[in-house]
Amino acid sequence: MDIRQVEYFIAVANKQNFTKAASTLHISQPSLSKAIKNLENQLGVTLFYRGGKKIELTDAGAAFLGNAKQFIEAYENLTTEMYDVVQLKKGQIKIGIPPIIGATFFSKLISQYKAAHPSFHIELNEVGSNLIQHGVKEGELDVGLICNLPVEKHHFSTINLLKDPLMVVVQNNHPLASEKSVALPDLQDEPFILYQQDFSLHDRIIEACQQYDFMPNAVCKSSQRDFMIEMVEANLGIALFPSKICKQLLHHDVQAIPFKQPRLHLELALIWKKDKYLPYAVREFVTMAKDFTN
Repeated sequence: MDIRQVEYFIAVANKQNFTKAASTLHISQPSLSKAIKNLENQLGVTLFYRGGKKIELTDAGAAFLGNAKQFIEAYENLTTEMYDVVQLKKGQIKIGIPPIIGATFFSKLISQYKAAHPSFHIELNEVGSNLIQHGVKEGELDVGLICNLPVEKHHFSTINLLKDPLMVVVQNNHPLASEKSVALPDLQDEPFILYQQDFSLHDRIIEACQQYDFMPNAVCKSSQRDFMIEMVEANLGIALFPSKICKQLLHHDVQAIPFKQPRLHLELALIWKKDKYLPYAVREFVTMAKDFTN
């Protein structure tokens, strides 16, 4: 049994179809079928029920799948660690950041990291917090910046970065624009410009409104901060933004109003997968993030 056979097995288990798995692996279907048959012969078990368009795992196959994934992860950790030893001064890191808030809070940390390690390659992936958590869990991202998201403690290590109050942003001629502060129930009849559903602030805002027995009237949902601001400027609705973002809105035709107590907050945290070998580039980033919060 070799690493390639195990990777082939996982692909077939995921796709539940030899032809689709072969296409993903960029090999011929007969070659894939032969490799899986050889693996079954070596193990002395049948891994798949074959029949129809969709194949299914046998009991032995299901048991093998969990161990196979751990085997691949251990192999990848080993090869990454060996690469680190040889290429210590080089490195790359994949970071997930929410597009609405990521750059605002992360730019200084990224700048410091790049200045300290100019040869490191940084790949930024802009998606919502829910997708970031999934990406880190599946190994597609090394670290992720998430907000207001219940973290699965058994899967992730975390660093709390900051806590920033949310503010209500309205058009300058809106009736609330002259208020010094507002309470969430004051907004129950307002049209909301909300974040898209893969953003944790989407759920956080809805949950907060439900505590006051109303559902926000979402007239639009977006992942683009600038578009949300333009919608507010056109007086098509109100939006909730962190105070640090609101400081950047001075030249827009809007007003940012703080909430009365109890306030809503954006809570930012850095996450990475537990029990996974962290390459040198990732370790350096995590260390710098810890120092950044002190």
